[in-house]
Amino acid sequence: MELWVALSGDQLLIALAALANPHRLRILALLKSDGRNYVSQLAREVGISRPLLHLHLQRLEEAKLVTSKLELSSDGKALNYFEVADFAFDLTPASIVGAVKTLTAKPET
Repeated sequence: MELWVALSGDQLLIALAALANPHRLRILALLKSDGRNYVSQLAREVGISRPLLHLHLQRLEEAKLVTSKLELSSDGKALNYFEVADFAFDLTPASIVGAVKTLTAKPET
């Protein structure tokens, strides 16, 4: 089930910034097509280092595009599993007008 949300201006900027990176788009696509996964395995599949993957996952989590859950494996290792959050947002000129009205960030000059 997808959740349609009217994002505030600040939330919209965070979501669009998170999506504006090819690594993060690949991460979302892998998580959606293959299901939840843990950092080490996901790093191998995406082809980037674990520290770099972790930075990308943090951005996606801040944007509420992925969620994480720490679990113990059968051998006692802590594994942080990530999965795509149910999200959908309406990106139209009208929704941008509404979002801009709620912006708290000052424009960069």
